[in-house]
Amino acid sequence: MRVTNEIMANYQHMVTELTLVPGGGGVFEVTAEQDGEVSTIYSKRRTRRQANEGEVVEALVALLPAGTLRYGT
Repeated sequence: MRVTNEIMANYQHMVTELTLVPGGGGVFEVTAEQDGEVSTIYSKRRTRRQANEGEVVEALVALLPAGTLRYGT
């Protein structure tokens, strides 16, 4: 849930849909769809570790247009 909270705290003004799909073994992936293209921005299955604080948000920022403001700024 920490990753969800980080995304929503920073970019809730841009999120049109957020879906949590329960998985097994604590494995999760974070994907983002932009203009019909889906990108995996974090995969615990691939990294074999929990995401560090802010890591998923920074990966999301890389997909956003330059100059996109965080929520509340």
